[in-house]
Amino acid sequence: MKAFRVWVRRSENTSCLRVEDCDHAQWLLRRLSQSFVFKTSEPITDGPNSLGCTFSVAHTSQMSSTSFARLLAGIPEVQVLVEPA
Repeated sequence: MKAFRVWVRRSENTSCLRVEDCDHAQWLLRRLSQSFVFKTSEPITDGPNSLGCTFSVAHTSQMSSTSFARLLAGIPEVQVLVEPA
């Protein structure tokens, strides 16, 4: 799979991800569900001006924001870009 961009905006309790294509967003959710105790996320929605799809992942005691960022960075197909809070 060709690499794709994922923009991440972190807050205290969640990471909001914007993925440049909805198919990539679905693929990423499946990949994340295999990587850690991840069973739910906020629903995928179209991004602003159809610039991809967005969803949020809650941080937990098992997966902090730092751990989640490391996990994303470790997926070769994902090019992580940080959005300002």
